[in-house]
Amino acid sequence: MIAAMPETHSVVDDFVTKLKRRQVEGSLLTARHTAIVLRQVISHQRVTHSAPAATLIKAVKSVGLRMIEANPIELTVGNVVRRVLHIIREEEASLIMANAAGVSYAAESDDDDNSAAHSVLSATALAAANRSALRAPSLHNLLESLPSVQAGTHGASSSGADSEGRSKSVDRNPKISKLKHNVIEGINELLEEIDSYHSQVAEQAIEHIHQNEVILTYGRSRALLEFLLEAKKKRSFQVFVAEGAPRYHGHTLAKELAAADLQTTLITDSAVFAMISRVNMVIVSAHAVMADGGAMVPVGLHMVALAARRHAVPFVVLAGIHKWWS
Repeated sequence: MIAAMPETHSVVDDFVTKLKRRQVEGSLLTARHTAIVLRQVISHQRVTHSAPAATLIKAVKSVGLRMIEANPIELTVGNVVRRVLHIIREEEASLIMANAAGVSYAAESDDDDNSAAHSVLSATALAAANRSALRAPSLHNLLESLPSVQAGTHGASSSGADSEGRSKSVDRNPKISKLKHNVIEGINELLEEIDSYHSQVAEQAIEHIHQNEVILTYGRSRALLEFLLEAKKKRSFQVFVAEGAPRYHGHTLAKELAAADLQTTLITDSAVFAMISRVNMVIVSAHAVMADGGAMVPVGLHMVALAARRHAVPFVVLAGIHKWWS
């Protein structure tokens, strides 16, 4: 297992400590901090010339396991780690395909015998890249171990001094620099996606809420608030808000909706089953979404889901991609 580089060791330790002490609250903030830490780890990580992607993957796994163990309940950390691992493999496959395309072009200008050999090499590289790129980013194939690097470095091990000299300047290799640059750009895109989570969710409000509908909601989140307020711009509807004991976040949401001149009614949790037959839709926000479709939601929401299923009421869960257990 590869430890974090000295340049990022303190950053990783500080974030792990905050996770253990529950000083980082909320899936959005946790996801953003996790992506930033992993970006710093990749930026400062020295990689081997023979297997740069494998080195980055081992570094991310090492740091990711520490962060996951610091707060196992915060599933967003593991989700972001798996996304970064997928980005690394995706960029590696892209470079392999680009190199294979270059080999194929060179083969066309060579003689027949060499052309056949280059074509076989190109086909093999393209097939390997396609297998890697087309695999879905699931928990199994994102965290599985890569093939041993020893086989690829066996031929180079005979010149110990020469390989050691190359390892000290591996980051200057243009292919390695391009891989790290592309991975960091991919993480930057992930950060932009996380930061724009609320606006992206709110943009879909018009597609789900229609004129004069009655909506039931439970709990309180910024995504849920902006979703309802965005729909209010073009729709007229009514919202029933369950108070959500024991934290009573429904009181806060009801005040915010009423302040925005949205017709809002606060009800007790025990009144949900009596009101569910009058509503057109239930809209809630989730802390995390599991691979089987289950969701981590505020306590008491299971009762609302059962009532909605009993009366065949559509049940909508708001969740960003960083909340999905891939």
